[in-house]
Amino acid sequence: MNLLALELFFVGLLGLASLAIAFVSGTVIWNLFRGQR
Repeated sequence: MNLLALELFFVGLLGLASLAIAFVSGTVIWNLFRGQR
């Protein structure tokens, strides 16, 4: 197994996880902001 491929795989996984976290937190904040009106 190539070390560079493994590193790229984990970096891509980290990017996907951070995108999912940002999407979920943005949705929660948007729903909280909308619920105050």
